[in-house]
Amino acid sequence: MERTGPPARFSGLLAALSAALLVAGGLAASAPAAAAADTDLARNGGFETGLDGWSCTGGSGAVVSTPTHGGTSALKATPAGSDNAECSQTVTVKPDSTYTLSAWVQGSYVYLGASGTGTTDVSTWTQSSPGWTQLTTTFKTGAATTSVKIYTHGWYGTPTYYADDLTLVGPGGDPVAIPATPAGLRAGTTTSSSVALSWTGSTGAAGYNVYRGGTKVLSVTGTSATVTGLAASTAYSFQVTATNSAGESAKSAAVTATTAAGGGGGGSGLPTHALVGYLHSSFANGSGYTRMADVPDSWDVIDLAFGEPTSVTSGDIRFSLCPVTECPNVESVAEFKAAIKAKQAAGKKVLISIGGQNGQVQLSTTAARDTFVSSVSKIIDDYGLDGLDIDFEGHSLSLNTGDTDFRNPTTPVIVNLISAVKTLKAKYGDKFVLTMAPETFFVQLGYQYYGSGPWGGQDPRAGAYLPVIHALRDDLTLLHVQDYNSGSIMGLDNQYHSMGGADFHIAMTDMLLTGFPVAGDTTKVFPALRPDQVSIGLPASTQAGNGYTSPTEVTKALNCLTKKTDCSSYTTHGTWPGLRGLMTWSINWDRFNNGEFSKNFDAYFGG
Repeated sequence: MERTGPPARFSGLLAALSAALLVAGGLAASAPAAAAADTDLARNGGFETGLDGWSCTGGSGAVVSTPTHGGTSALKATPAGSDNAECSQTVTVKPDSTYTLSAWVQGSYVYLGASGTGTTDVSTWTQSSPGWTQLTTTFKTGAATTSVKIYTHGWYGTPTYYADDLTLVGPGGDPVAIPATPAGLRAGTTTSSSVALSWTGSTGAAGYNVYRGGTKVLSVTGTSATVTGLAASTAYSFQVTATNSAGESAKSAAVTATTAAGGGGGGSGLPTHALVGYLHSSFANGSGYTRMADVPDSWDVIDLAFGEPTSVTSGDIRFSLCPVTECPNVESVAEFKAAIKAKQAAGKKVLISIGGQNGQVQLSTTAARDTFVSSVSKIIDDYGLDGLDIDFEGHSLSLNTGDTDFRNPTTPVIVNLISAVKTLKAKYGDKFVLTMAPETFFVQLGYQYYGSGPWGGQDPRAGAYLPVIHALRDDLTLLHVQDYNSGSIMGLDNQYHSMGGADFHIAMTDMLLTGFPVAGDTTKVFPALRPDQVSIGLPASTQAGNGYTSPTEVTKALNCLTKKTDCSSYTTHGTWPGLRGLMTWSINWDRFNNGEFSKNFDAYFGG
């Protein structure tokens, strides 16, 4: 808590751009004349039927009526910091044949190219074109090549570019047939929040789409998939289709599977709508010390702040009450433990929160991992606690260069943390409460940036919580991202949202409940969490952190997310009456502020 994190930037952009320009090649020489039998194979190259046939990364493409080169429409594509706004289509071609690719473009650093040629992939570009400029290049297909990808794109962080009248001239390839409907769809292992599926592949398929209740939820290249983000003890219907460049097959016969009971990673005993608060137990910071026995009944989950390591890399976590010199009214350890038992008897959960702004934890070795498990277990056992809150901030989590897939992390500090938490969950069983409080920098920023990026230069901490959340989603009770001390973050509408108002909380929470492609890669989608696993993190007062949101704006955010009323310009992708509730930093600051935060929550949910 209490840390500011601006959005990541491509500090190495100019170096990467210069290198790219050196290898991309200049404007191509004049192309040879097309043979008489050659035809234009590009589909909707004039964009007269919208984006039909085209796929643009990160939702970056749109069709406009001005400016145009020919006809009434043209492509407008807008790059972002981690998205070069590539718009592409796959075209059927003949092996051992020559093709001429051409397009009219306008803008700065606009590229035209072809990949998957089977010989040498080609591209050409213009550094600056205030008016329409024609780009042209040629290539020859390989002996076994039957399709190529043609594309146009801009450059990272540069302005919008335009393209029109794109053509690919050469001999037409043999028609590609839509693949047959997949057969043998069957359900495998189920958990409280996931179902594993597998099926028999279809000849000619390039990929498969998985549908849940008639809605597409996954796209994969293999013949198996695991659908996550499901509710416990619930029956779901699934179908699958096969896809290739010609289109999509009919849906398979449906298979029904029911998830296991007891989802939520040990959240039993929590009310439908819960209020989570951090209690300054080991320090004072201006809000005053609050004894455990004096914590108001509004708080359903009480996170003890903080357990901290003896050193950054030791994994040895220690917790002790605030010294009397700093907190004159601190209770004795015996009184503190007795008050914890009284809270638990009243149905409250009390957790040890590890980390915070000053408690950097890096489990870089298996020895540190094992020490973490033993030392955290000791704290839980000594104080009779219900579980663990992970509040790693600062430089605790970052991704090594080359660790680019949140589904299969390789960075030791990530892998060891996941392993340690799984060990703790196995030790304490289903009643173990697991919560996490990452900053937006480590979660929602992952929609744009992940780790150091494909060319380096990004902050390696960007999105670094995503592999931890994903690996532990079946054990996770609550995720309450800190919607404060944050820079502006891009939402699923590809617009930046700033903290302090309902709009920010709506956009950030919608991302968690909808899921999103990581770093704009639609093959690496972070799946949605269940609404009962999600709470909104806010500061309790203006003194508690940057991004204070008034009770009126908090109410608007809750109304939009749970009732689809009072929404801002941001359009959510669903309505979630089961949203768990709110988290705040902190119980102490709320008490200092006459209970404004907790009173508003109680009034809203009738607590």
